[in-house]
Amino acid sequence: MTRPRSALVSLEATPYYHCISRCVRRAYLCGMDRYSGRSFDHRKPWLLERLALLSSIFAIDIAAYAIMSNHFHLVLHIDRARALSWSDDEVLHRWTRLYKGPPVVQTYLAGQTLDPLELDLLAAETRAIRDKLSSISKFMAALNEYMARKANLEDGCTGRFWEGRFKSQALLDTTGLLSCMAYVDLNPVRAGIAEGLDDSDFTSIQDRILEIQRSTNPGRAVKPLSASRRIKPRLLAFAGMVKEGLRDPVLPFNLRNYLELVDWTGKAVRDDKRGFIRTDRPRILDELGLTDAQWRFLALELQKKSVLMLNGLELLAKAEQQEEKRVAA
Repeated sequence: MTRPRSALVSLEATPYYHCISRCVRRAYLCGMDRYSGRSFDHRKPWLLERLALLSSIFAIDIAAYAIMSNHFHLVLHIDRARALSWSDDEVLHRWTRLYKGPPVVQTYLAGQTLDPLELDLLAAETRAIRDKLSSISKFMAALNEYMARKANLEDGCTGRFWEGRFKSQALLDTTGLLSCMAYVDLNPVRAGIAEGLDDSDFTSIQDRILEIQRSTNPGRAVKPLSASRRIKPRLLAFAGMVKEGLRDPVLPFNLRNYLELVDWTGKAVRDDKRGFIRTDRPRILDELGLTDAQWRFLALELQKKSVLMLNGLELLAKAEQQEEKRVAA
């Protein structure tokens, strides 16, 4: 039985969530449709531009993303403290960048005087909008409804574009977060449509690699991006990337170590290809106390089981116990 979204999203448990949206059968978000021979690659920038807009409005950060032919993955971070820090006016101005807002909000923003009852109503509406600005459900609705309308208009049709509501997965520990991000960033490599990380178009890992190449080697030629690809969503920073004194949230691991780990993991899928970083065992696995086999299970196998709440170490222990029982039997 489907569980309500409120039972799957709990900031007390974790601020990190893996979200997936998939098109209905035979529909294409982007890519080449082998049935009609039409290419829908031009829709990828639509989604990126919308993500860039939404991440500038909501108190939700993007940790990782991958846009595939008929689905996309997001790893999102909810920053409730940021939403609470905004003034009432900022909350209303952010929301009305997307929607008109209730009549009382429109009246207030137009500079008209409100009576006491209207002021009470405005306060209630502002509280509700503040909650929406840190809601994954509202974020995904603003993304998916926009994409569905735009794609249906282009296709000259109506009806369902997405395969039901988006799926969400709570990432309960650092190991679960790390393995899920790696899984998302490796989507094109696992699908066989990219040879390496810097060839993985429309992924967060490619954005991060190109940014490193530009910042560390200003004169070096890097892979050019098309004009339609230059608008990219702002990505959540890694530990050590934010200046001291700033309160911006950061991912709890080092970027260089993460790239090393994802590249090494990708070689488990395509071990005949050269990677972005050296091939020896990543240091971060020693820090996490994981063997090579344990990490590959977490990053490459566990996501196939569609678990709703990913506590990496707990699920790993259960899997190993089940394997021991199977071998003993």
